[in-house]
Amino acid sequence: MPRITRRSRVLAAAFAAPLLMAACAKGGDEDQAAAAPDTTAMMAPAPAPAEAAAPAAGAVTDPQIAAIVVAANAADSASGTLAVGKATNANVKAFAQQMITDHAGVNQQAVQLVTRLGVTPEDNPTAQGLTTGNQEARTKLEGLSGAEFDRAYIDNEVTYHETVLGAIDQTLIPSAQNADLKALLEQVRPAIAAHLDHAKRLQTELAGS
Repeated sequence: MPRITRRSRVLAAAFAAPLLMAACAKGGDEDQAAAAPDTTAMMAPAPAPAEAAAPAAGAVTDPQIAAIVVAANAADSASGTLAVGKATNANVKAFAQQMITDHAGVNQQAVQLVTRLGVTPEDNPTAQGLTTGNQEARTKLEGLSGAEFDRAYIDNEVTYHETVLGAIDQTLIPSAQNADLKALLEQVRPAIAAHLDHAKRLQTELAGS
């Protein structure tokens, strides 16, 4: 059974980039290493006001986080739209519709927040990787049909939500400087975790069919 592995690699690389940048930033000479903040400090929640502290070296900024959130939700909404039209399993089709609804809702909240805060989303490699990876995944899914499509779509959703959840926990929430932006990320985290659990249940169900 085909697996969409390219998108998984792209997503993992895209979300790992900020963490790799942080590690590289600590690889300079001894004086620079001593002056740089340690990893524990970097991963701890930052002060709420954006002006209270500059982002840690290698961390993503609030405008970059905004762009990542928009790209992540747009990507999964697009995959859901494709699955609603091509899925043959009723449960898979219902899951895809839920992804469209839920991720569109998060994007609406994100756009309203950045508009209110006067923050302009800043394009970055992570957001670009999400968009590119999703386009490649959709191209492969478009070539599948029937039960094969259903399994490939759900396999992809499991990988996608695992990657996004890890990024929220390890990079986005720790890096967010604005209290409202951090709160939005913390608010949507349980939904992402629930999506992952749902996708895993469907993955098990389809594997036995």
